[in-house]
Amino acid sequence: MSKAAVITGYGVNCEREMAHACSLAGFETVDIIHIAELLSGEKNINDYHFLNFAGGFLDGDDLGSAKAGVNRFKYAPVAGSDERVVDQILKFIDDKKIILGVCNGFQLMVKFGILPSFDGSHTNQDATLSFNDSARFEDRWCYLKLNENSPCIFTKGAAGVYLPVRHGEGKFISKDDATHEKIVNNNLNAIMYSNSDYSSTDVSYPENPNGSKGSIAGICDTTGRLFGMMPHPEAYLHYTNHPRWTREELPEEGMGLLFFKNAYEYVKDNL
Repeated sequence: MSKAAVITGYGVNCEREMAHACSLAGFETVDIIHIAELLSGEKNINDYHFLNFAGGFLDGDDLGSAKAGVNRFKYAPVAGSDERVVDQILKFIDDKKIILGVCNGFQLMVKFGILPSFDGSHTNQDATLSFNDSARFEDRWCYLKLNENSPCIFTKGAAGVYLPVRHGEGKFISKDDATHEKIVNNNLNAIMYSNSDYSSTDVSYPENPNGSKGSIAGICDTTGRLFGMMPHPEAYLHYTNHPRWTREELPEEGMGLLFFKNAYEYVKDNL
């Protein structure tokens, strides 16, 4: 039985859309799990195959987007044990299961060290997501090119997608030029802001809404099983989610469902 978990609590606000996307993609069990349920020991991440870190404003973005949440996962003990949530997450990764982080969830994965994790530790931070170059919250729809050479399991099957972003801290920054080059050279830049026909990622504001170098909108790890992105795929699951649905002929299925269908296919075939 395929089982997906969507993490919520303390400012996360996109959990229901993400859970709905998992259900539409085919997952037989989809549970929305509050962080407090993990810390109490009531729920365990390793009972699932697909872990989703949803968008929102975890802990009000105190200490920077998702940083307080990262510290909770790393250091707060699970009740009645010496275990911490980080231990569950690392076992989940070792078991070759899959993780998707969207917006605040992507910020959490990067600041945790889950991405890009070149050293394999998944706890050492090599990049961050910082304030948009526009110095304001960006809420707009963007064209996104999917890197066909990326190992990412989530982005297979399309040249590009059209999805909304809504963030104040979405500028992807590697810790140094060498790290950025390693991300690009290994095709871990799985999804990039682009022009409207997905032919070029050499774009500036507003097509690149935050100023990320190389127009990076999301990255994966070298296995392709761990993936995070700033745009919201769960926000475009049906044609009525599209901003021009009353003016254009659109397929019934929204472009965002692709990522969750690919996740389901991986779980069905491999776990």
